Amino acid sequence: MVRTFRLQLPAGIALGLLSLGLLQAQEPLVEEASQAQRSQAELQARIDAADAESREMLAELRRLENETHRLATRSDALAPRLDRQAEQLASRESALDTLVETRRVLPALEQALVSRLQAWVERDLPFLKEERLARAEGLEAGFDDPDASAADRLDRILSAWRTELDYGRELDAWRGILNEGNDEGARREVDFLRLGRVGLYYLTPDGREGGVWLADEQRWQVLDEAGRAELRLGLRIARDQRAPELLTLPVSRPLERTDTTTDAEASS
Repeated sequence: MVRTFRLQLPAGIALGLLSLGLLQAQEPLVEEASQAQRSQAELQARIDAADAESREMLAELRRLENETHRLATRSDALAPRLDRQAEQLASRESALDTLVETRRVLPALEQALVSRLQAWVERDLPFLKEERLARAEGLEAGFDDPDASAADRLDRILSAWRTELDYGRELDAWRGILNEGNDEGARREVDFLRLGRVGLYYLTPDGREGGVWLADEQRWQVLDEAGRAELRLGLRIARDQRAPELLTLPVSRPLERTDTTTDAEASS
């Protein structure tokens, strides 16, 4: 026969045991809630960090866009200047390419200029001939000067040519020696008048004799009284003793035709 025993606990103890059981049952739920809160906090932190990084990237992107726009604007402004500099560089490179060739042919060019100058003086009207030939000979002697640079030689040559060209635009008068032959007694002091390279004349101090140089015949031709009167007038004009006016004098060399008139038109 089986006997059954019933244990009856006091009410306070029973309630405590019940509460303890409930607490033990809720511990997993509390842990899960805490874990969820931590995960949510970590997620929020990552979201906040991502937002901050995105804002930084957006700010950097805007800065780069502004810098790109500024550089594009500056590039557009610099483009014409760069084009000009490129043209100048190409021109300088071309000049450098021809520099060697220029240096090679320059001595021959200088010699040719001096030779042509000497030939021109020889064929020209016989005024200041010794002075002009001496100038040309001095240029030729300069080729042997080791201290003279190519630039100096060329500058002197061009200066001599400019002097010769200026003679063609001048009205000049001076007193000098007229040599009419090899005889020493044929040398006389006279007044010369030069009208550029068109006319060369002389007049004796007493005004009784005068002449015009004929370039084609290489001789002096005597002027009549009317010619000598015009010559005296020309001398006074050249010496600023009276106002310029038209002179009627024969020329030393015939004037060349410069128009385009045909032979048929000229003969009609």
